[in-house]
Amino acid sequence: MTSPQGAEDSTLPTRSRFATRLLDGGQEPDPRFTLANERTFLAWIRTSLALVAGGIAVEAFTGSLFDPLTRKLAGSVLLLIAALLAISAGFRWIRVERAMRNGRPMPLPLVVPILATGGALVAVALLVFVVLRPA
Repeated sequence: MTSPQGAEDSTLPTRSRFATRLLDGGQEPDPRFTLANERTFLAWIRTSLALVAGGIAVEAFTGSLFDPLTRKLAGSVLLLIAALLAISAGFRWIRVERAMRNGRPMPLPLVVPILATGGALVAVALLVFVVLRPA
């Protein structure tokens, strides 16, 4: 960081070499934006944990409702989406942080179509199964 006169200010704290390399240089953004990026990351992680809980619940508690193959398939899809969401949340946090530091446009959330499609497929499959199930 430079002082208003353009000279390096050695009194300011610096980031570690790893953090500097990970964040791809640039200028420190307003801390409020960095904290908002972290809150968004945590929201994605909470969603991922909810999908994990849903996948486990489908497998553990729907034995009387679904046949074993349907249970295993629905639970596996939910757990797979949860894993993809958690991984992509970390990469998205880094991409957004780099964009803010370097004054670039925000990256698109690529996981949103995957999450929407996967959630809709599981919901439709379970809905069809429940509707067609003999009373």
